Amino acid sequence: MEEIVTRFPPSPTGYLHVGGARTALFNWLYARHTQGKLVLRIEDTDIKRSTQASVDAIFEALEWLGIEWDDGPYFQSKRFEIYRDYVNRLLESGNAYYCTCTPERLEEMRKRAMDIGGKPKYDGTCREKGLSEEDGAVVRLKAPLTGTTIVEDAVKGNIVFQNSELDDFIIRRSDGSPTYNFCVVVDDLTMGINTVIRGDDHVMNTPKQMLLYQALGQVLPTYAHVPMVLGPDRTRLSKRHGAMSVTAYRDMGFLPDAVVNYLVRLGWSFGDQEFFTRDELIEKFSLENIGTSAGIFDLDKLLSLNAEHMKAMPLGDLTQLALPFFQQAGYTGSADPVLEKAVETLVPRSKTLEEMAESGRFYFSDTIAYDEKAARKFLKPSSLLPLERLTKELEKLDAFDEPSLESAFKKVMEETGLKLGKIAQPVRVALTGKTASPGIFEVASIIGKEKVISRLKDAIAYIAARPA
Repeated sequence: MEEIVTRFPPSPTGYLHVGGARTALFNWLYARHTQGKLVLRIEDTDIKRSTQASVDAIFEALEWLGIEWDDGPYFQSKRFEIYRDYVNRLLESGNAYYCTCTPERLEEMRKRAMDIGGKPKYDGTCREKGLSEEDGAVVRLKAPLTGTTIVEDAVKGNIVFQNSELDDFIIRRSDGSPTYNFCVVVDDLTMGINTVIRGDDHVMNTPKQMLLYQALGQVLPTYAHVPMVLGPDRTRLSKRHGAMSVTAYRDMGFLPDAVVNYLVRLGWSFGDQEFFTRDELIEKFSLENIGTSAGIFDLDKLLSLNAEHMKAMPLGDLTQLALPFFQQAGYTGSADPVLEKAVETLVPRSKTLEEMAESGRFYFSDTIAYDEKAARKFLKPSSLLPLERLTKELEKLDAFDEPSLESAFKKVMEETGLKLGKIAQPVRVALTGKTASPGIFEVASIIGKEKVISRLKDAIAYIAARPA
C-alpha cells in the first residue's frame, strides 16, 4: 500500500485559530494512524500580509498542541523557480497559453456575459492565438470546454462540476507571480502529497486543481473536505465565539490534550465516546468517521472536557503545568510536594489551570481578604469562643497533619458543645476568606501550623474590632 502523505499549509497572515488547528490535527492524526507522513508548508506568497511573527506564532501553536511534522517546513516564497518551470511545461505541452487581454477588455467581457444571464468568465479570446510572452501578459490554463469534472470526495461523496461553468483561469499573473491554485498543485505534486484533508470552503478550488493535475499528466490525490467550525449561532466562527489564537487557550489554562480532544470531536466521532487520550485518537481516527455537518464550537463543552483531562493527568505532571499560573497568582515556590498537595485538593473543583491557581491563591498568600458576605455571616461574636479554643489546641500540636487537626477540632466540639459546621465554617473563612474550599483539615495541613494560627488570630482580632 502506498504511504499516506498529508499536508498542513497555513498562510502566515495571522495566528493559528481553532479552525486551522483542527485541519492540522486531522492531517496529523491520519498520517499517524496510517504510519504515513505530514508535510508542513507555509503559503506565504502574499508578501504584503505575510509576517515572520505569524510564522513564529504558527510554529508555537503547533508545538503546544503536540503536532509534529515529518517534512518541511517549506516556504512558497522560496519556490518561484519551481513554479516557473511548471508554467513552462504547460505552455510547451499546449495546455496553457499567453493572454494579453487588458483589464478593461476583461471587465467588458464579464459585464456582457452577466447582461445575458451568463457566468462572468473569460471567453477564450486568446485561447487559440498562439501568442508569445510579452510584458503584461498572463498565462491561462486551457481548460476543457465540455464534459464534467467529478470530485470523488472521501467525506462528501461525489461532487460534479460542469466544465462549461469553469473558465481558462490564470496560473501566472502579469507580474510573473504564480496564482494560489497553481502553487498548491505544484507543491502537492513535488512534495508527494497524496491525501488532501482541508476545510470545505476549499471545495470550489478543487476542480481547478484537478484540471491542473490532468494537464500535467499526474495522478489525483485523495480529497477529503471537512465541514466548517461554526459558532453557537451557526454563523462563521469569529472572536466573539471563541475563535482566538490557539495559544490564547494555553494562556487561559487549557491543557493541550483537552484542546486536541475537543477540536477533533468537532466533526469526527467514534460512537458516543467524548473523552480521548492522544494515543486513542491516533488509533481510532479515520476519514470514514468524519461527519458532513458543521461542528459547533461550544466553550462550555471545552471547559468541561478540560476539567476531565485535568483529573485524568498524573498529579506531578499537572502540578508542573499549573506552576506558572500559581506564580502569576503570587506563589514564589517551586513545584514541590506542598504545591502538589494543594493542586490535588483543587482539581475536583477547577476547569482550567488559571481558575485553579486563582481559587488556590489563599494557600500561599501572606494576608487573607475576607469575602464581605462570608465575614458578616461567620466572623461574628458567637464565633470568638470556638476560634480562640481551637487556636490554643493547635498551638499545642507537634504534628500538623489531618488526623491531628481532626482530633483538635473534636476536642473543641466537646468543650463547646458545638457541631463541626459551627466551628469549621468560621475557620474556613479565617483561612481562605471564602465559604467554599477543599476539606478544612486538608486546607489547614497544607497551609501549615504557623500560617493557620496567624490567620486564626487575625480573624479573632477582626471580630473583636467589629462594632457590636
